Amino acid sequence: MSTPKFAVSVIAVAVLQAFPGAAVAETSAAEQALPEVVITGAKAQASRASVAGFSNAPLLETPASVSVLSSQQMLDLQIRSTTDAAKYDASLSDAYNAVGYSEQFSIRGFKLDNSSSYRKDGMAIPGETQIPLENKERLEVLKGLSGLQAGVSAPGGIVNYVTKRPTDTPVRTVVLETRERGTLYGAVDLGGRFEDNRFGYRFNAAAERLRSYIKGADGNRKFVSAAFDWQISPQALLQIDADYQKKSQVTAPGFQLLNNLTLPNIPADTMLNNQPWSRPVETTSSNIGARFEYKFTPDWSATVSANQHNFKRDDYTAFPYGCGAQGLYPGFCGNGDYDVYDYVSLGEKKSPLTVQALVQGKFTTGSIAHAFTGGASLFKNSEKWGDYLYVQANPDHTAFSNIYHPIIVQPAGGSSGPASERRRDNERALFAQDILSLNEQLKLHAGARYVQVKRDEIVDVTLPFAHTDVGFWLPNVALVYSLRPNVSVYTSYAQGLEHGGVAGLGTKNQGLALAPGKSKQVEVGVKADIHPDLSASVALFEIRKGLEYTDAQKYFVRNGQAQNRGLEMALNGRASRELTVGVSATALNTRQRDTGQADMDGKRVTNVAAFKSSVYADYAVPQVAGLSVNANWVYSGKKAFDKENQVFVPAYHVMNLGGAYATRIAGMQTTLRASVDNAFDKFYWRDVTPDLGGYLMPGATRTFRVSAQMDF
Repeated sequence: MSTPKFAVSVIAVAVLQAFPGAAVAETSAAEQALPEVVITGAKAQASRASVAGFSNAPLLETPASVSVLSSQQMLDLQIRSTTDAAKYDASLSDAYNAVGYSEQFSIRGFKLDNSSSYRKDGMAIPGETQIPLENKERLEVLKGLSGLQAGVSAPGGIVNYVTKRPTDTPVRTVVLETRERGTLYGAVDLGGRFEDNRFGYRFNAAAERLRSYIKGADGNRKFVSAAFDWQISPQALLQIDADYQKKSQVTAPGFQLLNNLTLPNIPADTMLNNQPWSRPVETTSSNIGARFEYKFTPDWSATVSANQHNFKRDDYTAFPYGCGAQGLYPGFCGNGDYDVYDYVSLGEKKSPLTVQALVQGKFTTGSIAHAFTGGASLFKNSEKWGDYLYVQANPDHTAFSNIYHPIIVQPAGGSSGPASERRRDNERALFAQDILSLNEQLKLHAGARYVQVKRDEIVDVTLPFAHTDVGFWLPNVALVYSLRPNVSVYTSYAQGLEHGGVAGLGTKNQGLALAPGKSKQVEVGVKADIHPDLSASVALFEIRKGLEYTDAQKYFVRNGQAQNRGLEMALNGRASRELTVGVSATALNTRQRDTGQADMDGKRVTNVAAFKSSVYADYAVPQVAGLSVNANWVYSGKKAFDKENQVFVPAYHVMNLGGAYATRIAGMQTTLRASVDNAFDKFYWRDVTPDLGGYLMPGATRTFRVSAQMDF
């Protein structure tokens, strides 16, 4: 229990011991003005992104909807996780984002794929645990299809985490934070150059004692990373990085409908995984990445990148499901009773490897200028798990509890079987893109990726591997027209590819992954830099993909189409000298169609609000130097719980308030921050996932937190 607190103290002491002259030697750096605070991308560090293509391109010239949060913005907004970041982007929503488990999201109404939709420097990493942000320079979100850019990924988009690199000027930052209920957090960020300035370094470390708003969903997290650059020559640059995280936290399962018809009325801090034998979910994850770039000429370069990720999880849960007394599967009993299952799955492992090689250059043919990218990529992954234990608790397998009056039950006994390889992927791709400047105002983006998808998996250990080997072409074409130097309009067409969903617990084909499926998107948009510190964008899109669901016979199938049409709007940056704003709004029309089932066709897709918005404002008080106050208002419309649209969860509003004060303490630049999330303590259902038969997850209650950032 005391380990994270001790680690936080060690971090702070280590900085002072390792850099005893920092208060003097780094005074000139510390006295420089702090980076200005913006909300999404009005500053240079957040006005570009690499997630929508193969280079770090200006957002104004990118024919896609992209949002970016910089590391400075994450500090200013006290963002410690992707869940914290998601509340500032209306296109992102929770999608079985259970406290203490993996952070899972949807974009544009489509759930992201844990195996392929999350990226580190463009390389696929599994989203099976909280992805650390301490060593991330930017968090980039591409909304919509990414077949050209990423190959296999969910149609909603991808989330790319850009790693912090060594800095030319020294960085010495420590952050300490405490939250209501006892959460403690500490992080350190060190960067700079060695005496031989061809070599640079960046170190990050963090420790966290986790005390959730849900009673008993407690744990801890530890993280460390290092990144190094070597400028071998003016033309050659080698970059390497590594990170390691260990997290242990008791997970908080969701709630099912009472009588499988009505929403339960419970406090948001109610914990169902609250048996004496409940244990935390233990996860470890690590990355080793490398990148080599060589510039042949100012216009031509080649890059080779690779990343090896390793993930391991031991999963324990006293899991609530169904009501045996009333024969409901799923659904809790009308009086709040639910069956308790003993779930154990030990030794789950994933080890994805991504390698990518690029050649990029510029040339002209007649009056047309070209910006060309060509390359190849390889993705390999091995997944291992054992036959998990999932039986009703108590020795006689009759255990039940109650959401209002918990009952202590006994574990079923036993454990999961030995882990062995159950699924392996091998994806090879060739891709090319050419950006043609047809004239000073019009650019044509044309590209395609060919990906060969190979997958072997075991559904039944008594049978041989089931084999998939199929190839796909994924075209992408767009036109960008510059109405003015600061205003552009675009239209695009893209195709995407995703792995089929995996049949979950309770289905007759559980564990089986459906075949890969294609998706299609058309989009038009307008972007404008109103002035250098304020940008606006509007995008209108339609996405179609195969609809996946559990049918009446309890088989997980792909049948019919999910059609999402939407409008996204954003306004970000400095509206005046004192006022910084961030506005994000998404309107979605989602429909299930062509299933041949009257109770589904024409109905809304589950867990998707028809309208969602997030409004942020930060005001620098001119009468008090260094003082600012801020507010964030989040609204979400009602969402369908079931695919037949018989039950909806209500709309909600959440208000978050905060403030910051920048000053100098003992010669150190110090920023003190305080905030209260859900200031009016509203109850709301933040997540209405259809997974595992359908679960409801309440949002966090009012939470106070304070932090101090010290720059040496």
